[in-house]
Amino acid sequence: MELSSSFRVINPAGHALVAACLALICTLGLVSNALVLLLFGRYKALRSPINLLLLNISVSDLLVCALATPLSFAASARGRWLTGEGGCVWYGFANTLFGIVSLISLAVLSYERYCTMMGPTEADATNYRKVALGVILSWVYSLIWTLPPFFGWSRYGPEGPGTTCSVDWTVRTANNISYIICLFFFCLIVPFLVIVYSYGKLLHAVKQVSGVNTAMGRKREHRVLLMVITMVVCYLLCWLPYGIMALLATFGDPGLITAEASIVPSLLAKTSTVINPIIYIFMNKQVREL
Repeated sequence: MELSSSFRVINPAGHALVAACLALICTLGLVSNALVLLLFGRYKALRSPINLLLLNISVSDLLVCALATPLSFAASARGRWLTGEGGCVWYGFANTLFGIVSLISLAVLSYERYCTMMGPTEADATNYRKVALGVILSWVYSLIWTLPPFFGWSRYGPEGPGTTCSVDWTVRTANNISYIICLFFFCLIVPFLVIVYSYGKLLHAVKQVSGVNTAMGRKREHRVLLMVITMVVCYLLCWLPYGIMALLATFGDPGLITAEASIVPSLLAKTSTVINPIIYIFMNKQVREL
């Protein structure tokens, strides 16, 4: 595939370093998320409705590692894109699709946790309907925002040094800019606001309980606070740099985002496939008690 002149190559050592990082991320992502699926398959106690959302996150992360990341690893190892325009479009679509599924699932998970803990009665451990709708929502919502480039609203193409592909951030037409603004707001900002709102309200409720039962309440408050801070910080660390890079590439001066600078946010976004199972699964009390 011919690279646009706006894409500047990096040196062989840089490509080798990126390939090594991608290999590590892909391997850890495959192993950790496959282990999650194994745990859910083996232990019936984990198959609660809310854990179905955790399973959905692991499935989407596993699909990224299995179906998309190997293409960028091979490209970085050889210093050029290897699978043609069709492979580039697939990579951009798959990465965006599975990434948004993961982000929306995290938002739905935070809201469901808030509703479960704030509900007047104990959650029904056999009612999967509400959570199943959340899982379906995450995939339908993601498809709504990832299919338009196939129909003329923006497009998928190479990014950075030309060894990865994504939504085309560099074309400055009204068509492309409107899509990028919508994608940034509805697929990054909105999930983040839902997460902050849900966990913020949850933390506020826990603080109120702390005033009644100081010893146990404060212990629970600290645990919830740690959980909230960890999840919000990791969300921002993985996705905000990529979102900022995309906006700078779209609205900043041409050439402002160098090939090297574009790689780091892309790698950080991919690390979410490793961080998600660690935070949401292996730090889960149910899993630790198995």
